[in-house]
Amino acid sequence: MITERGSFKKLFLSEGYNITDEMYDRFDIYSEYLVEQNKTMNLTRITDPEGITVKHFLDSLAPAKYYDIPEKAKLIDVGTGAGFPSVPLKIYRNDVDITLLDSLAKRVDFLKRLTEKLGIDARFVHLRAEDGGRDDSMREHYDIATARAVAALPVLCEYCLPFVKIGGVFIAMKGPSEDIKEADNAVKLLGGQTENIIDYALDNGDRRIIVIIRKISHTPPKYPRNSAQISKRSL
Repeated sequence: MITERGSFKKLFLSEGYNITDEMYDRFDIYSEYLVEQNKTMNLTRITDPEGITVKHFLDSLAPAKYYDIPEKAKLIDVGTGAGFPSVPLKIYRNDVDITLLDSLAKRVDFLKRLTEKLGIDARFVHLRAEDGGRDDSMREHYDIATARAVAALPVLCEYCLPFVKIGGVFIAMKGPSEDIKEADNAVKLLGGQTENIIDYALDNGDRRIIVIIRKISHTPPKYPRNSAQISKRSL
């Protein structure tokens, strides 16, 4: 359910990713299981081989291209859904320690079965992001938090920055239309500092933005707020 092995590896190499046969086989298993489970679960609108290859797998590796992920970094993927970007990143960088957080139990169960099929290690958290961010065992515990979500950046910052330890980063994967400056106040309030904004294009021409926010001070204890407060007024 992905593009043919040679074409896949050539495409990824053109973007700087050396994909081994073992990695390719895992991506292939991932895509087949994703499409199969998507028939009964709402996991993705993208089910064609080229779309999965480019829009899911290639795009998910962008954090490793635009940020120097430390060896054995602890990464939490907030609102991970079908596992993007964290599971492709784990396939590519097996040393990274990933935690998959999602509020829907069925998606967490899917991810447990998926990672077992792929033969990769992961931790799973069935919680809302704002509850996880207040949990002492996870708060300011991670080197990296990622989110590939449709929520506005100020909202994502409140969900994700509480998980990041001082010196770590929040990597937000966004579409091209968002005004990144709208998150400036939230970033500052939550202990972050915008370090880099990368505007890039996928192989098919689709535009993407990655925002890298460095955690420079502790997130105040009152954040994250509950979901009703976040929905009513963003920072």
